[in-house]
Amino acid sequence: MKIIESKSSKQTLKLGEAVGKEITQRICIALKGELGAGKTTFAQGLAKGLGVSEKYYITSPTFNIINEYPAGLFTLYHLDLYRLESADELEGIGFDDLVNDNHIIVVEWPEILKRISFKFDIEINFKFDAQYNRIISVIASGQPGSNLLSNLFL
Repeated sequence: MKIIESKSSKQTLKLGEAVGKEITQRICIALKGELGAGKTTFAQGLAKGLGVSEKYYITSPTFNIINEYPAGLFTLYHLDLYRLESADELEGIGFDDLVNDNHIIVVEWPEILKRISFKFDIEINFKFDAQYNRIISVIASGQPGSNLLSNLFL
């Protein structure tokens, strides 16, 4: 696990960009934290690092549930599962099709996926400290996540 302190949105954006630049294979990333903690800002940086065109404005897909962006050799799928009430709804949004292909998947509010025992390669937790800095903890699971984490923090 790595812990990073981000004192600004710009630093959170840069962290996401650094992660995106290191991704070389399919990976699933969980973004956890309260509202306004930096999940979408991180996703914006990740998209930039992956090479998503600046013509796309990266927003949280709160109402769409899934936003899709071409990212070089990959497709970035940005999901926000906040509005889903049950794991059964995952089938209706085509979640199985996403995870069974060569995509980069980043999920805000991923808690519902625990109900189906879904495993993420990377879990990123965003919390505030007493000065409202973001304390970002990055946890890898499995080989793709561990490789990414070790490449980021040599």
